[in-house]
Amino acid sequence: MARGNSKNKSKRISLFKGGKMDYTLVVITFLLLSIGLIILLSASAPTSIAENGNGYSYALKQGVLAIIGIVGMFFLSIVDYRWFKSFKWLLYIVCIALLLIVGLFGVGENGARRWFNVPGLGTLQPSEFVKVGLVIFFAAYLADIKETNRIKKLVPGFLFPIILFVPVALILYFLQNHFSATFIMAMVMVIQVFIAGASFKYFMITGGSLIGAAGLFCLSSAMNPEQGGFRIERIQTWLNIEQDATGAAWQINQSLYAIGSGGLFGLGLGQSRQKYLYLPEPQNDFIFAILAEELGFIGCIAVIILFIAFVWRGILIAMKAQDTFGSLIAIGITSIIGLQALINVAVVTNTIPVTGMPLPFFSYGGSALLANLLGVGVLLSVARSSKK
Repeated sequence: MARGNSKNKSKRISLFKGGKMDYTLVVITFLLLSIGLIILLSASAPTSIAENGNGYSYALKQGVLAIIGIVGMFFLSIVDYRWFKSFKWLLYIVCIALLLIVGLFGVGENGARRWFNVPGLGTLQPSEFVKVGLVIFFAAYLADIKETNRIKKLVPGFLFPIILFVPVALILYFLQNHFSATFIMAMVMVIQVFIAGASFKYFMITGGSLIGAAGLFCLSSAMNPEQGGFRIERIQTWLNIEQDATGAAWQINQSLYAIGSGGLFGLGLGQSRQKYLYLPEPQNDFIFAILAEELGFIGCIAVIILFIAFVWRGILIAMKAQDTFGSLIAIGITSIIGLQALINVAVVTNTIPVTGMPLPFFSYGGSALLANLLGVGVLLSVARSSKK
């Protein structure tokens, strides 16, 4: 009888859903996006002039994609997120296929093959969208096994999600040479598994074994110059940034100069000196350094508080979601934004070794911006169905 009611309930799920918009999350997102576009305009101007003859090309392209992303965000906010649950396995297959195709036939750059050429838009990086897709897939899968009380068991609750993630990790690491995306997706998946209620002892036993095995694997591959020797160089540079200040450590040293120059209140908006071709590609992963130089410690703290507010709001939405599926989606999307922001700031301040991690809503890159805004749209959809 309960199964029949469940089927009838699922049939009543419509594509679009009403409910109250979470305006707090919308305001936080728009503040981050607005500040990000302003800093991007300032940070990218010298590089844009050198490459394209004007200082606005990067900012204009990012602005157009921001508008597209906002439209997509509001559209997904009215789509009933429960509708995606019926297509979880199709979503998983599409994610694997996208990663595999781009890894085999995509555009390569600096030893990495992660992009497609899209006429009129430049390059598209499918892995950014796969992050959101896998969050939805694992949320649906874990919600199903939780409802059947199998989440506490080792194989369905802990090992099977890891097994499902293995093809993603192998494609990202070996075909795309994309360690940062592999790490973020793995962390988000583990967080979702933990929040879903998998047994903690399996995290301690199996998780410890997997971390040890992964550490040995990464170390052995990093020692291979053809596969990942540059990662050992990055660690050595991180530990001794003063020894090769004009070589491998140039970028991180220029980043620290920019942060130090900002002081408490900054040099003023648009007044950065490091962006004038001293800090390589300041509009990308090291844009936080330009923010620190122009707006100072106060500006950095304000932006960090906004990211904390975003994470806080996402956790509240997860806690108030009407079902496990919605909670796990909210936790997953919030984790993507929060972890990327945390790692980016840690890299720019030389707290951890350099890795390619964009700052959400700030760094130049249409794929990441679109994926983040679409993810916020799904998060807003979960919020519409929140418990009172």
